[in-house]
Amino acid sequence: MNPDRLISFAKYHGAGNDFILIDNRQGECEFTRKEVAALCHRRFGIGADGLMLLEKSANADFRMVYYNADGGISTLCGNGSRCIVAFAAQLGIINGSETIFEAADGLHRACLLPDGLVALEMADVAGIFPEKEGVFLDTGSPHWIVWTGNAAAEAIDAKGREIRNRARFAPGGTNVNFVEKRKDETLYVRTYERGVEAETLSCGTGVTAAAIAAAGGETGVFDIQIETPGGRLRVAFEKNSPDKAEKVCLTGPAQLVFSGNFRLADL
Repeated sequence: MNPDRLISFAKYHGAGNDFILIDNRQGECEFTRKEVAALCHRRFGIGADGLMLLEKSANADFRMVYYNADGGISTLCGNGSRCIVAFAAQLGIINGSETIFEAADGLHRACLLPDGLVALEMADVAGIFPEKEGVFLDTGSPHWIVWTGNAAAEAIDAKGREIRNRARFAPGGTNVNFVEKRKDETLYVRTYERGVEAETLSCGTGVTAAAIAAAGGETGVFDIQIETPGGRLRVAFEKNSPDKAEKVCLTGPAQLVFSGNFRLADL
């Protein structure tokens, strides 16, 4: 790709989880891992937890291609999905309030709500594995849940990095969520994200995993409010068996921060 070409972007955040979004429906943008990492760098680039390309899809309104801040292509991002839906609306791709888009784990339906909120339908979760030290489950990305009585006091980066790199999670590693159950039945969640290799202010697939894990072996309909360092999110789902969650919906903000242009030659 021509390094002197001017490329337009928009930066969004979903509860403090921030992303660089680029309209690539013409298929002209192709970045190396090093270039993505440079763009996401918080000192020498635009600064973000990840970068997303909005591309054409034969099966949906658009396709989302997601890169972690380290430049590696990644799996589903819940907060990023809501942000790219808001970006698609900004571009005029969405007619009305609903859309279907393609992500790494298949098709997702989303709905634009008032006050800058987006409701995202997640894939069913089949396989919830409680253990003595925590719970493992995959909500589009792999997550390990650590229960704690005081999430604010946890050394997220140090503990999260150690767990993320355990041999049992090789080769891809896992995201790690430190989850505090509060007396008002809400959850407080802090997340160490692989690919960012540090704590992020929130993680959409992470809070979804935390909410489902918090339901334990109970069945029924659940609607759980979650607080993260970056803001509040809501996860609703149904469980008809102890190890499966269906009709999973993540709702939270998707807000434009700013837009601009860059040249790879300037990085």
